[in-house]
Amino acid sequence: MTDSLIVTDHGTTLDFTYEDALHYHGPQAPGGVAHAYKVLERALGVLGGEGSVERRELVVTTAHGGPGVRDAFELVTRAVTEGRYTVDSSLARPERGNALALYVFRVGYRGASATLTVREGFVVDELITLSRKTDRTAEDESRLTVLKQEMAVRVMSSPAESVYDVEIGTLPA
Repeated sequence: MTDSLIVTDHGTTLDFTYEDALHYHGPQAPGGVAHAYKVLERALGVLGGEGSVERRELVVTTAHGGPGVRDAFELVTRAVTEGRYTVDSSLARPERGNALALYVFRVGYRGASATLTVREGFVVDELITLSRKTDRTAEDESRLTVLKQEMAVRVMSSPAESVYDVEIGTLPA
């Protein structure tokens, strides 16, 4: 795991930790924050080569509409505010099952793209089932909170390369 995500903003180097992203988002979705953090860790390593990337040139498209994911991407890239962040259900991979289908992210940078898909074992079916349940009880809410935190720990304690597979491509002109 990297200690921080490093990007450049108009010539100034910025670094963001997972804790920064949690503070920005709040306590609701630590698992989503962890996933976005690992996606960026993996994508920046692939797209940035030896140097840092310009944060305001990163474009993010995902099938995952969760608030933790969105907020972590916003903190590091400013893509939500600046219209470079899109939730696109066509990226979903339903053939991967309920737990993995929405954990697909495309990060574009200067004509290149990295499409990342979560590997098995990082998202559990129970979490997805409970998160989609409309009439959750207090017990359900408590269990969901535990599952979110467990997922965050699982994701953050693993190297990005073991959490996400990546396909490199080019963005349409």
